[in-house]
Parts: sequence; structure tokens; C-alpha cells
Amino acid sequence: MSRYRGAVCRQCRRENIKLFLKGDRCFSDKCSFDRKGYPPGENGQKRGKKVSDYGMQLREKQKVKRIYGVSEKQFRLSFKKADNRRGVTGTNLLEILERRLDNVVFRFGLVSSRTQGRHFVRHNHFTVNGRKVNIPSYQIKKGDVVEVKEKSRNVQAIVESLEAVVRRGVPQWLELDKDNFKGMITRVPAREDITLPIQENLIVELYSK
Repeated sequence: MSRYRGAVCRQCRRENIKLFLKGDRCFSDKCSFDRKGYPPGENGQKRGKKVSDYGMQLREKQKVKRIYGVSEKQFRLSFKKADNRRGVTGTNLLEILERRLDNVVFRFGLVSSRTQGRHFVRHNHFTVNGRKVNIPSYQIKKGDVVEVKEKSRNVQAIVESLEAVVRRGVPQWLELDKDNFKGMITRVPAREDITLPIQENLIVELYSK
């Protein structure tokens, strides 16, 4: 499966929003978006032309893909699942993306970014309800307990990430037991729990064409 392997800070500049793709670096004065708040490329600092409705819809889809670190194929599959479920398609889509295991370990503060979360999940650092799960897209459910494996609790990246939880905070739909390196999903995330500036209606309009 293809992955973007370029400078991730360029993605934030392309979408004109800080996507927090590099963990603690995004909170420091080294953040490229803060230092270069304009699109990448030789024409990045020039005044942009008017964006069409399709262009706005496409950019919103690209932005959400980059926030959650999923491929085009994964995103389309997630949208199809959301569209086949009852309720509002856009809200369903965000819920599915939020319940990915790589996102949940990031939301708990067990890792510093979703990219790191995906990497650590694949390398068997976490269990779900006591069982090994190494699939980043695994859908977490209400009542599930996500825990750092015993032998992984001295991994420096995990320890440092947990120390930064106070600054980052934990969403209300999650309950973190910091001392025991685990957390529980207390409920399904609601739309108001997702505070990122996402206009999911534009994505629904794009795929409805």
C-alpha cells in the first residue's frame, strides 16, 4: 500500500492548517507551519486564484485523509461503510476514522502522533481486551480496553508521550489509566467530540457526484 514519504510539514502548509502530524514538534517553535504559513512550492507565496466548489470539496477530503493518515482506498472503504449505516453519513465517517486503533492510541496519549501510533500498533506494542492486535485500522468498540504490553512500557517514546498527556488532554469518550498504561473506551465518539475544523458535508458532496 502506497504511503506519502515526503516532508509531512508540507501537508499542513498545503491544507493551510496545522494537522499535528509530527507530535511534540508541532507545539514547538520548530513547526514549519508557524514559520512558513503559506503553501509549498515556488508559487506558494503568490495570491491564490478563486477555488471552485469541487476544489474545496477535494481539499477537504485530502485534509481529512492526511489528518488520519489513511490511503485513498482506505478512505473510500470507510466512506462506503459510513454511507451504508443509519444516521448522518459525514458523522458516521468521522466516527469510523476516530475508532481506528492507531487513532485511539494517539487520542489516549500513548503515542505522540497517529503515524507513530500506526507504527507501534504494527509492531505489537498494544493489546485490546488482553489480545494482541496489530492492525492499525482495527475498529475499537465501547467497553474495549487498550493497553500497552508489559515489555513495551519502558519504550522511551511511550513514556515521553504519556508525560505530555496533561498538555494535550484526553477526549471525553476515553478514560485513561496513566499509571497502568491502559485506557477504556467509555462510549462511541460523538460529533462534538471531534474538535478539528472539518467540514464533512463537503466530503459527502464530493462522493455524491
